[in-house]
Amino acid sequence: MSGCLILPVLIVFIVEGRIADEIAPRGKSENASQLNDSLRQELLRRFQEDQKARRAVLPLFEKLKISDPAQIKELDLPEVKKLNEIDRRNTDRMKEIVNQHGWPGKTLVGADGANAAWLLVQHADHDLDFQKRCLALMEKSVKQGQASGGDWAYLTDRVRIAEKRKQLYGTQLRQVNGRWQPLPIEDASNVDQRRKEVGLPSLADYLKFVETTFKPKVEQKDKQP
Repeated sequence: MSGCLILPVLIVFIVEGRIADEIAPRGKSENASQLNDSLRQELLRRFQEDQKARRAVLPLFEKLKISDPAQIKELDLPEVKKLNEIDRRNTDRMKEIVNQHGWPGKTLVGADGANAAWLLVQHADHDLDFQKRCLALMEKSVKQGQASGGDWAYLTDRVRIAEKRKQLYGTQLRQVNGRWQPLPIEDASNVDQRRKEVGLPSLADYLKFVETTFKPKVEQKDKQP
């Protein structure tokens, strides 16, 4: 995990939550009779808790001069312990939800609830097998209109990078000399076509959004969020 710092935890802290908020469709399910609003509200609450914990940890990167999220998550600090506890707790709860309902799609928990469920799984990096299980379930849900193709693409890339493979959609980034760059992409010349197919903006527009939203305070070589 040196050099280019290719990690299974890439845009792991606040970045994906902010992007999720940008790209996720809003509102409840159109079929209110099938909506489990209690579960939806739980997922949204867990989403907010996830993001709050990550915001609390972000200052440690600059303070401790750490660029590797894996190092952060190994520190014996209150903020880190809380983050790890939240991730484990959310993963355990998502396993219960998936066992009971399958993938919690838009009809069950609304578009925003389904998006929140995805983010909780996206941050379950300590359990790759569960992420892969959810990836397969999400793929079926996308075809049924029950999950976001963009969310599925993010999890696809997350799993592929964790397995030390090239990503397909260019969602996982690193900082090199203060500029955001995607980790290696398979068949990079066609990445924009694949992104379009799942409802994501072009790679150039995505990088522009990240650069604008997360401007680094100091240029630092090979830094990742």
